[in-house]
Amino acid sequence: MIILHHLNNSRSQRILWLLEELKIPYEIKHYLRDSQSMLAPPTLKAIHPLGKSPIITDGDITIAESGAIIQYLVGVTETDLLPKAGTDEYRQFTYWMHFAEGTLMTQLLIKMMFDKVKSSPMPFFVKPIAKLIADKAIDAYAGPNIMTNLEFIDGHLQQNDWFCGDKLTGADFQMSFPLETVIAREGGVKYSAINQFVKKVQARPAYQQALKAGGHYDFA
Repeated sequence: MIILHHLNNSRSQRILWLLEELKIPYEIKHYLRDSQSMLAPPTLKAIHPLGKSPIITDGDITIAESGAIIQYLVGVTETDLLPKAGTDEYRQFTYWMHFAEGTLMTQLLIKMMFDKVKSSPMPFFVKPIAKLIADKAIDAYAGPNIMTNLEFIDGHLQQNDWFCGDKLTGADFQMSFPLETVIAREGGVKYSAINQFVKKVQARPAYQQALKAGGHYDFA
């Protein structure tokens, strides 16, 4: 049986949604972030040396990283969530599976870190300097890159029902977390197709069931 090691408010929520969508038996083990550091608890290191979530175990097999988990699950399950190799849909699948973390989430994390710098406690005489540096980094680098990425995604979704065309695939699960993050943290009003995609994902019965199983999720 698949065991999902699930951390609250994390990428593992999309894996939980996938498991519900696939309708395969699974067990969920819950882990909570430290309330101060917001890091995963040390107990996750007993499952995988990096101590991060999501992680799944399938018998003797342990898999970390969302993209690797999604590819594993759609690969070992009889499902149309994995496009046929050699097709344009499969090329799109491969692209968006890598884009989610390699491009989009990287920029979002950079901005989140600098936003954290601006709001962190520090001596009053240091705060203006720290804020100035953080704002410049966001305005010159992360902000423009995020905007370019979102405009690209929004344009793609205006032409496609899902990321690989007219059918839901594993790429939609991979892309769901960064786009939920965008809606929750950045506001997505400007990007109508992204907003529509997230609403469509969150309205799915399997997604709603995953929310019940996973517990509170800030990005829903």
